[in-house]
Amino acid sequence: MRIADRISDLGTETAFAVSGEAAAFAATGNRVYPFHLGDINLPTPSTVVEGAARAIADGKTGYCPNAGIPQLREALAADIAASHNTPYGPENVVMQPGGKPTIGKFILTLMNPGDEVLYPNPGYPIYESQIEFHGGVAVPYGYTEGAENFALDFDSIERGITDKTRLLILNDLQNPMGAECSLEELERLADLVLEHDLYVLADEAYFDMRYAGKSKSFVEQPGMAERTVILYTFSKKFAMTGWRLGASVGPTEIVDVIAKLNVNDESCSNHFIQYGALAGLAGDQTEVQAILDELHARRDATVAGLNAIDGVHTFAPNATFYLFPNVTELMERKGMSDYEEFRRAALHATGVSFTTRLHFGREIPGEANRYIRFAYSGINVPDIEESLSLFQDWAEA
Repeated sequence: MRIADRISDLGTETAFAVSGEAAAFAATGNRVYPFHLGDINLPTPSTVVEGAARAIADGKTGYCPNAGIPQLREALAADIAASHNTPYGPENVVMQPGGKPTIGKFILTLMNPGDEVLYPNPGYPIYESQIEFHGGVAVPYGYTEGAENFALDFDSIERGITDKTRLLILNDLQNPMGAECSLEELERLADLVLEHDLYVLADEAYFDMRYAGKSKSFVEQPGMAERTVILYTFSKKFAMTGWRLGASVGPTEIVDVIAKLNVNDESCSNHFIQYGALAGLAGDQTEVQAILDELHARRDATVAGLNAIDGVHTFAPNATFYLFPNVTELMERKGMSDYEEFRRAALHATGVSFTTRLHFGREIPGEANRYIRFAYSGINVPDIEESLSLFQDWAEA
């Protein structure tokens, strides 16, 4: 069989391979502590579940409008307009079967083959995959360690801009690093976007997943709402990872094209799940807050456990459910330079399963520090404390 040539440019999420390896290790009778995948082992709020169940009972099981049901588009537009200080209406919102489809549809709408796209690295690997699959040139930009969190490396951003640069992908409140842009960074980035006539994908999957302070959106910068598509997802805030519902939010000229892509790709997002999401937005937020409170406790436990280990340092970001500890000293002390050797050694010695920097993009030349990623969304506090005690014993042995 001859597979199409373009498939060789299609990447994947290698974190799922780590998940499979951990499952195989557990199947032989070993205890596994799952920090490798950003899934959430907390129940979806009852408001969402009951809203979807009512919709099923009411017969909302057929096709619906390609852009999504009007009630949800209106409610989501109002919710984002209030939190982002923008004049969004339902015409600016197109529902998607998850957050991820916005990435590919944004690229298909605005990028021609040969155009260059700036994307974060380390970052969500689907950015790079979709850029290259659709014939673009993926140009990475990086981060540096600041005093309290990672910061955008503007030198690498500015070096990456050429006369072929068309798009920029910004994942503020970032996976895998937990990085959060300061106001000064957002202002500087907006200046570059205007100077070079770029369009922006603002991946805000974790905008509402925060434990202190208030999230800032790139679209609040002057002129950026007209140039930016927001990736919105219900997966995180409402613990709906498997429900697969999100939205593309932005200028009507762009979201109208995305709606046309909906017609071609999946016709529409799930009908009754949209009613569940509508109930979640409109209903009592007590269970939503309980999800955040639990994740906050898990963050504190994971940060404390990792920072107690000699040769490990991690920031405590105020958003997302990821940590990106620096393990340079630990790997050197263990005599390991290979990420996979280190990861597998830790898994087999302690049962602690995590991903590494290499699961989030190709290494950028000149990288000196070594990092791993811990996702604490799928493991409770007692297991976090137990696992990191074992990890510490192995690390310091």
